[in-house]
Amino acid sequence: YDLMVTPIKVKELDTALFCKLVNISVTDFQERFEKARNYSRYKPSIFIKQISKEQYAYFQEKLHEFSGFYPQKRILREYPYKSAANVLGFIGEASDNFLAGNPGYQKGDLVGITGIEKSYESVLRGKAGVQYKMVDVHNRVKGSFLEGEYDTLPTPGRDITSTIDIDLQKYGELLMSGKRGSIVAIEPSSGEILALITSPSYDPELMVGRDRTRNYSQLYVDSINKPLYDRGLLAEYPPGSPFKVIDALVGLQEGTLTPSTTYTCHHGFHYGRLHVACHCGTGYPIALRTSISKSCNNYYCNVFKSIIEKYPTSQEGMNAWAHHVKSFGLGKFLNNDLPTGRKGFVPDADYFDKAFGYTRWKAVSTISLGIGQGELLVTPIQMANMSAAIANRGYYYTPHIIKRVNGEKLDDPNYTEPKHTTIDSIHFEEVINGMFDVFEQGTARYSRHDSIEMCGKTGTAENPHGQDHSIFIAFAPRKNPKIAMAIIVENGYWGSRWAAPIASLMIEKYITGEVNRKDMEKRMIEGSLEDEYQKQLEGKYVKNLLTLNNE
Repeated sequence: YDLMVTPIKVKELDTALFCKLVNISVTDFQERFEKARNYSRYKPSIFIKQISKEQYAYFQEKLHEFSGFYPQKRILREYPYKSAANVLGFIGEASDNFLAGNPGYQKGDLVGITGIEKSYESVLRGKAGVQYKMVDVHNRVKGSFLEGEYDTLPTPGRDITSTIDIDLQKYGELLMSGKRGSIVAIEPSSGEILALITSPSYDPELMVGRDRTRNYSQLYVDSINKPLYDRGLLAEYPPGSPFKVIDALVGLQEGTLTPSTTYTCHHGFHYGRLHVACHCGTGYPIALRTSISKSCNNYYCNVFKSIIEKYPTSQEGMNAWAHHVKSFGLGKFLNNDLPTGRKGFVPDADYFDKAFGYTRWKAVSTISLGIGQGELLVTPIQMANMSAAIANRGYYYTPHIIKRVNGEKLDDPNYTEPKHTTIDSIHFEEVINGMFDVFEQGTARYSRHDSIEMCGKTGTAENPHGQDHSIFIAFAPRKNPKIAMAIIVENGYWGSRWAAPIASLMIEKYITGEVNRKDMEKRMIEGSLEDEYQKQLEGKYVKNLLTLNNE
């Protein structure tokens, strides 16, 4: 409830008692009353927004002691799950800039500021009703104009149903306790976003009530945890080793790679003085499937080099490679129904011509792209979408957060028509076999599930400011996949340490409805990287120098 006041009706009252009741000072009372009187002596206006239940009850009983004041119902958002704050977003009073560009609104109107509230503002808003009143020379209301003949009733906004699986969303938030990063899960067959988790986040109830402004300010100035920063949509990272599966698919499509192509790794890729280290531990010729499960850097440096060098010039080769990569939704906006996002970055020949000079670079100058490092940048939602495209064997549906409006299914062709990659479907099976082996005998073998065929790829994204980031993409089941996802745990060392177990647990939760691997679950929930973040804050981090292949 708001406490309203009509200044002309205010009689003598116990100001001290009034101020004590609503917890304001006498000076504050005087300023508020003067503001209301300057607005209109005869019209009601808000004196105090959102009084407590106790204050409301008192005013109902003692209205005769405070003539001119009365409580008025205010509609507020309620969040029964206290989850998905970044998805739902919040509302606030329309700013002057907003009002200037939206003539249908007036001062004091509430509008969506972030999340679904912002994206679907026009759907949720509805239309205000109008009452015409007769007033006297003092602007006092004297009755309805023509008995309300021209009055209109308000039109309620439309109901919307999100795609979020709230149980999966809450479970993912629990698994990310004590960690920074994000989880994005998508249904491959539709593009519906099942979970969109950013960590740390906040209780959406903080954005409701009298303390909303204060709470927002506290969240906004938290430059360490950044709870208002939606990492799933805005954070950009080098994709690391998960990108190797894209290079493999491009090589297969370009004809520079076959499932039986082998390379021998001697602790990395060597070209003159250039050395890209690898700890896959083979030392013998390996083919495509094994290269994925072992995450061999040497293999994918050679794959990338062969793609670029297929063409007469490096420029032509790089542009062909970039064209394939962008067809997976990387390096561009996904055109989804979320109110924010970033493009990431996929370099092309123009970029390297400017960086090195025309004709002054070649494949080995950009070799780090072959292992998902260098200039490449992706957002978590792009990586999850990439995983969905692989799960579908060559196409994806634009990720979206709303499935129904007023009970009617979304029929926007942007979301219902598939977007095809440039890779023929025949090339996906061997890559998917390798991703299956990642769980069975590769870098994520300790995260495998006995009865669910999962496919994934671990990764480690280089981070110059602290420990590297733990990355994982996955989908399941192997055939007729129901969920595709990307997980990034900032400063999580390597993919198999945090991101892979979290992905495996999320998949188990979604497909079976419960989690039986309690030891793994306990380790993920209770595991915290706060000490690591503190070291980074204090400038005391030390890079992990283990020589094992821990991806």
